[in-house]
Amino acid sequence: MKKQLLDMMICPRCLPQEYPLVLENGTTRADDIDNGTLVCDQCGHRFPIIGGVALLDPFTTANQQMVDKYETDELVSSYLWSHFSDLMHEEQASQAYATWAGLIREQTGVALDAGGAVGRFTFEMSTRCDFAVGIDTSQAFIRAARQLMRQGTMTVSIKDEGLLRREFTIILPAVWRRERVEFVVANALALPFPAQSIAVFTSLNLVDKVPSPLAHLREMNRVTHHQQAQFLLSDPFSWSSEAAPAAEWLGGTNQGRFAGRGLANIIRLLSDKQGELAPAWSVDKPGSVWWTIRTHSNHYELIRSYFVHASR
Repeated sequence: MKKQLLDMMICPRCLPQEYPLVLENGTTRADDIDNGTLVCDQCGHRFPIIGGVALLDPFTTANQQMVDKYETDELVSSYLWSHFSDLMHEEQASQAYATWAGLIREQTGVALDAGGAVGRFTFEMSTRCDFAVGIDTSQAFIRAARQLMRQGTMTVSIKDEGLLRREFTIILPAVWRRERVEFVVANALALPFPAQSIAVFTSLNLVDKVPSPLAHLREMNRVTHHQQAQFLLSDPFSWSSEAAPAAEWLGGTNQGRFAGRGLANIIRLLSDKQGELAPAWSVDKPGSVWWTIRTHSNHYELIRSYFVHASR
């Protein structure tokens, strides 16, 4: 973990109170903290840093069953292909990340990419903001993202057919400022950042995967600036009771506060001047992109993700 993050973070277990985390027994290399413990003096909780990865998810035990499926090498390689295959001109690669990046204006301050997986959009934000932080609950995803951050390249083994495999090599563009990027294990429902500390917040293909989508949006709103802020959300709205009970969904039902389609309900929440996401956001015209995830050479999933960009 980069040392400069120490001044940015608070204890996610003590929210909404904001108490700083203090480093104990840290071992460092250049600007990185390789190992150590981040301690909250208020609640006493200890968050380890292991191999440069800070583990700041306060719900780790409760979420372990959901998280485990994202810890396998096979899924990591699949996500690496999905995030970076367009850079390598791979067949069937999606242009979704380039499209999303084109929606974000340059802005001073910190960008936060929630549910950033293996890091593509966090790297994109390094050209838009002063510093970009990617978070995910998957330790395997964050380790892969940090390897790319440190080395700028990675060779990935992906399934071809049956037991056959092939390799492809990711090379990050020089324009991406790897020194302006960091990745930590954290939870989008309890962010380890103070109120109004984030200039640009992104949530890509995440809101239908968290146990409480509205709590995620509330956390987004808590940490973003009240002025000079941007928010980008994109999602296929594949609501599932495995991720959240139907009462928590922000769409996909016939009755209740969030009856109808998810994108329309989120736009309504963002635009409400007196609502729980106030100060109100100015919402741009929404759109959609096709995002691709690869299982093997003969099997791809094509997912339509609807996006909305907002600012205030």
